[in-house]
Amino acid sequence: MNLENAKILITGGSLGIGKAAAKNLVKNGAKVVITGRNRKRLEQAARETGAHPVLADVTSETDREKTFNETLSTLGGLDVLINNAGIGIHVPLSEVTLEKFQEVFSTNVFAAALMAKQAAEIFKTQKSGAIVNIASTSALKGYETGTIYSASKFALRSMTQCWQAELRKFNIRVMEINPSQVTTAFGNSEGVERPEEANKLRSEEIAHTIKCMLEMDDRGFIPELTVFATNPW
Repeated sequence: MNLENAKILITGGSLGIGKAAAKNLVKNGAKVVITGRNRKRLEQAARETGAHPVLADVTSETDREKTFNETLSTLGGLDVLINNAGIGIHVPLSEVTLEKFQEVFSTNVFAAALMAKQAAEIFKTQKSGAIVNIASTSALKGYETGTIYSASKFALRSMTQCWQAELRKFNIRVMEINPSQVTTAFGNSEGVERPEEANKLRSEEIAHTIKCMLEMDDRGFIPELTVFATNPW
Protein backbone atom coordinates (compact mmCIF):
# COMPACT_ATOMS: atom_id res chain seq x y z
CA MET A 1 0.00 0.00 0.00
CA ASN A 2 1.14 3.49 -0.82
CA LEU A 3 0.55 5.54 2.33
CA GLU A 4 0.39 8.81 0.41
CA ASN A 5 -3.26 9.91 0.69
CA ALA A 6 -4.28 6.57 2.21
CA LYS A 7 -7.47 6.98 4.24
CA ILE A 8 -7.02 5.49 7.71
CA LEU A 9 -9.27 5.19 10.78
CA ILE A 10 -7.64 4.48 14.16
CA THR A 11 -9.72 3.72 17.25
CA GLY A 12 -8.29 4.71 20.61
CA GLY A 13 -6.11 7.42 19.12
CA SER A 14 -5.89 9.82 22.05
CA LEU A 15 -2.85 8.25 23.69
CA GLY A 16 -0.18 5.59 23.38
CA ILE A 17 -0.02 3.34 20.34
CA GLY A 18 -2.99 4.92 18.57
CA LYS A 19 -1.60 8.43 18.90
CA ALA A 20 1.91 7.38 17.83
CA ALA A 21 0.50 5.49 14.85
CA ALA A 22 -1.52 8.52 13.76
CA LYS A 23 1.53 10.76 13.97
CA ASN A 24 3.67 8.33 11.99
CA LEU A 25 1.07 7.72 9.28
CA VAL A 26 0.22 11.41 8.82
CA LYS A 27 3.96 12.14 8.56
CA ASN A 28 4.11 9.63 5.73
CA GLY A 29 1.28 11.22 3.78
CA ALA A 30 -1.81 9.40 5.05
CA LYS A 31 -5.13 11.04 5.91
CA VAL A 32 -6.08 9.85 9.39
CA VAL A 33 -9.11 9.92 11.67
CA ILE A 34 -8.67 9.08 15.35
CA THR A 35 -11.37 8.28 17.90
CA GLY A 36 -11.40 8.65 21.66
CA ARG A 37 -13.77 9.10 24.59
CA ASN A 38 -12.04 11.99 26.35
CA ARG A 39 -12.56 15.24 24.43
CA LYS A 40 -9.58 17.09 25.92
CA ARG A 41 -7.08 14.29 25.27
CA LEU A 42 -8.53 13.61 21.83
CA GLU A 43 -8.28 17.21 20.69
CA GLN A 44 -4.74 17.46 22.06
CA ALA A 45 -3.77 14.33 20.13
CA ALA A 46 -5.32 15.75 16.97
CA ARG A 47 -3.25 18.91 17.31
CA GLU A 48 -0.06 16.93 17.87
CA THR A 49 -0.59 14.39 15.09
CA GLY A 50 -2.49 16.23 12.37
CA ALA A 51 -5.29 13.65 12.47
CA HIS A 52 -9.00 14.48 12.45
CA PRO A 53 -10.66 13.75 15.82
CA VAL A 54 -14.01 12.01 16.30
CA LEU A 55 -15.31 11.92 19.87
CA ALA A 56 -16.70 8.40 20.09
CA ASP A 57 -16.96 5.30 22.27
CA VAL A 58 -16.45 2.17 20.17
CA THR A 59 -18.83 0.21 22.43
CA SER A 60 -21.73 2.48 21.39
CA GLU A 61 -23.64 1.56 18.25
CA THR A 62 -24.59 5.22 17.76
CA ASP A 63 -20.96 6.31 18.11
CA ARG A 64 -19.76 3.64 15.69
CA GLU A 65 -22.21 4.90 13.07
CA LYS A 66 -21.09 8.46 13.77
CA THR A 67 -17.45 7.41 13.40
CA PHE A 68 -17.91 5.84 9.98
CA ASN A 69 -20.15 8.61 8.71
CA GLU A 70 -17.70 11.30 9.76
CA THR A 71 -14.70 9.33 8.50
CA LEU A 72 -16.20 8.84 5.06
CA SER A 73 -17.29 12.47 4.93
CA THR A 74 -13.92 13.83 6.08
CA LEU A 75 -11.58 11.50 4.22
CA GLY A 76 -13.74 10.75 1.19
CA GLY A 77 -13.46 7.01 1.74
CA LEU A 78 -11.63 4.40 3.81
CA ASP A 79 -8.64 2.18 3.08
CA VAL A 80 -7.55 0.99 6.53
CA LEU A 81 -9.15 0.30 9.90
CA ILE A 82 -6.80 0.00 12.86
CA ASN A 83 -8.61 -1.63 15.79
CA ASN A 84 -6.49 -0.20 18.58
CA ALA A 85 -9.00 0.73 21.32
CA GLY A 86 -8.62 -1.60 24.28
CA ILE A 87 -8.92 -1.83 28.04
CA GLY A 88 -7.51 -4.22 30.60
CA ILE A 89 -8.62 -5.61 33.93
CA HIS A 90 -6.22 -7.91 35.78
CA VAL A 91 -7.57 -9.80 38.77
CA PRO A 92 -7.10 -13.27 40.27
CA LEU A 93 -9.70 -15.91 39.47
CA SER A 94 -11.30 -15.35 42.87
CA GLU A 95 -12.22 -11.80 41.82
CA VAL A 96 -13.50 -12.55 38.32
CA THR A 97 -17.08 -11.39 37.71
CA LEU A 98 -19.42 -11.37 34.75
CA GLU A 99 -19.47 -7.56 34.88
CA LYS A 100 -15.68 -7.38 34.56
CA PHE A 101 -15.73 -9.82 31.65
CA GLN A 102 -18.42 -7.79 29.91
CA GLU A 103 -16.56 -4.52 30.43
CA VAL A 104 -13.37 -5.79 28.79
CA PHE A 105 -14.99 -7.88 26.06
CA SER A 106 -17.31 -5.01 25.07
CA THR A 107 -14.28 -3.02 23.91
CA ASN A 108 -11.60 -5.58 23.10
CA VAL A 109 -13.80 -8.11 21.31
CA PHE A 110 -17.35 -7.00 20.51
CA ALA A 111 -16.50 -3.45 19.42
CA ALA A 112 -13.50 -4.61 17.40
CA ALA A 113 -15.68 -7.11 15.56
CA LEU A 114 -18.45 -4.61 14.86
CA MET A 115 -15.99 -1.95 13.67
CA ALA A 116 -14.43 -4.56 11.38
CA LYS A 117 -17.86 -5.59 10.12
CA GLN A 118 -18.63 -2.06 8.93
CA ALA A 119 -15.19 -1.53 7.47
CA ALA A 120 -15.33 -4.86 5.65
CA GLU A 121 -18.54 -3.89 3.85
CA ILE A 122 -16.76 -0.82 2.48
CA PHE A 123 -13.67 -2.82 1.56
CA LYS A 124 -15.62 -5.62 -0.14
CA THR A 125 -17.37 -3.11 -2.38
CA GLN A 126 -14.09 -1.51 -3.47
CA LYS A 127 -12.22 -4.85 -3.56
CA SER A 128 -9.42 -3.53 -1.38
CA GLY A 129 -8.64 -2.53 2.18
CA ALA A 130 -6.80 -3.50 5.33
CA ILE A 131 -7.75 -4.24 8.92
CA VAL A 132 -5.02 -4.12 11.56
CA ASN A 133 -5.87 -5.53 14.98
CA ILE A 134 -3.69 -4.47 17.89
CA ALA A 135 -3.69 -7.49 20.16
CA SER A 136 -0.96 -8.40 22.67
CA THR A 137 1.49 -11.10 23.63
CA SER A 138 -1.33 -11.92 26.05
CA ALA A 139 -3.03 -13.40 22.96
CA LEU A 140 -0.24 -15.99 22.79
CA LYS A 141 0.14 -17.17 26.37
CA GLY A 142 -1.91 -16.84 29.54
CA TYR A 143 -0.50 -15.72 32.87
CA GLU A 144 -1.46 -15.14 36.49
CA THR A 145 -4.33 -12.60 36.85
CA GLY A 146 -4.81 -12.63 33.06
CA THR A 147 -8.10 -14.55 32.92
CA ILE A 148 -10.18 -11.68 31.54
CA TYR A 149 -7.68 -9.63 29.54
CA SER A 150 -5.79 -12.56 28.04
CA ALA A 151 -9.05 -14.25 27.08
CA SER A 152 -10.14 -11.09 25.24
CA LYS A 153 -6.91 -10.99 23.25
CA PHE A 154 -7.07 -14.71 22.48
CA ALA A 155 -10.56 -13.98 21.12
CA LEU A 156 -9.25 -11.10 18.99
CA ARG A 157 -6.54 -13.36 17.61
CA SER A 158 -9.11 -16.00 16.72
CA MET A 159 -11.33 -13.42 15.01
CA THR A 160 -8.33 -12.14 13.06
CA GLN A 161 -7.72 -15.60 11.66
CA CYS A 162 -11.42 -16.01 10.81
CA TRP A 163 -11.48 -12.69 8.96
CA GLN A 164 -8.31 -13.58 7.08
CA ALA A 165 -9.99 -16.73 5.79
CA GLU A 166 -13.19 -14.90 4.91
CA LEU A 167 -11.90 -11.67 3.37
CA ARG A 168 -8.81 -12.60 1.35
CA LYS A 169 -10.94 -13.32 -1.71
CA PHE A 170 -11.97 -9.65 -1.67
CA ASN A 171 -8.32 -8.49 -1.64
CA ILE A 172 -8.71 -7.41 1.99
CA ARG A 173 -5.65 -7.82 4.19
CA VAL A 174 -6.29 -8.63 7.85
CA MET A 175 -3.24 -8.34 10.10
CA GLU A 176 -2.50 -8.60 13.80
CA ILE A 177 0.24 -7.07 15.92
CA ASN A 178 1.12 -8.51 19.34
CA PRO A 179 3.09 -5.96 21.36
CA SER A 180 4.71 -7.04 24.60
CA GLN A 181 4.80 -4.49 27.41
CA VAL A 182 4.75 -0.93 26.09
CA THR A 183 5.19 2.12 28.31
CA THR A 184 1.86 3.86 27.64
CA ALA A 185 -1.13 4.99 29.67
CA PHE A 186 -2.74 1.57 29.22
CA GLY A 187 -4.24 0.38 32.48
CA ASN A 188 -3.76 3.81 34.08
CA SER A 189 -7.17 5.01 35.26
CA GLU A 190 -6.03 8.65 35.05
CA GLY A 191 -5.03 8.30 31.41
CA VAL A 192 -1.53 9.62 32.01
CA GLU A 193 1.31 8.29 29.86
CA ARG A 194 3.96 6.40 31.82
CA PRO A 195 7.51 7.76 31.55
CA GLU A 196 9.67 6.21 28.86
CA GLU A 197 12.09 3.49 29.99
CA ALA A 198 15.29 2.95 28.02
CA ASN A 199 14.92 -0.84 27.87
CA LYS A 200 11.15 -1.06 27.30
CA LEU A 201 9.11 -0.73 24.13
CA ARG A 202 7.62 2.64 23.25
CA SER A 203 4.47 3.33 21.27
CA GLU A 204 6.77 4.43 18.43
CA GLU A 205 8.03 0.87 17.91
CA ILE A 206 4.48 -0.37 17.39
CA ALA A 207 3.65 2.61 15.17
CA HIS A 208 6.69 1.71 13.05
CA THR A 209 5.44 -1.87 12.84
CA ILE A 210 2.00 -0.75 11.68
CA LYS A 211 3.56 1.43 8.98
CA CYS A 212 5.82 -1.35 7.73
CA MET A 213 3.00 -3.90 7.57
CA LEU A 214 0.78 -1.54 5.62
CA GLU A 215 3.52 -0.50 3.19
CA MET A 216 4.03 -3.99 1.81
CA ASP A 217 2.63 -4.21 -1.70
CA ASP A 218 -1.04 -5.20 -1.57
CA ARG A 219 -0.30 -8.52 -3.28
CA GLY A 220 1.04 -9.79 0.06
CA PHE A 221 0.41 -9.34 3.76
CA ILE A 222 1.84 -10.29 7.15
CA PRO A 223 -0.87 -12.23 9.01
CA GLU A 224 0.61 -11.77 12.48
CA LEU A 225 3.66 -10.09 13.99
CA THR A 226 4.91 -10.04 17.57
CA VAL A 227 7.14 -7.29 18.96
CA PHE A 228 9.28 -7.83 22.04
CA ALA A 229 11.65 -5.47 23.82
CA THR A 230 15.20 -6.64 23.12
CA ASN A 231 16.33 -6.68 26.76
CA PRO A 232 13.57 -5.50 29.14
CA TRP A 233 15.60 -6.49 32.22
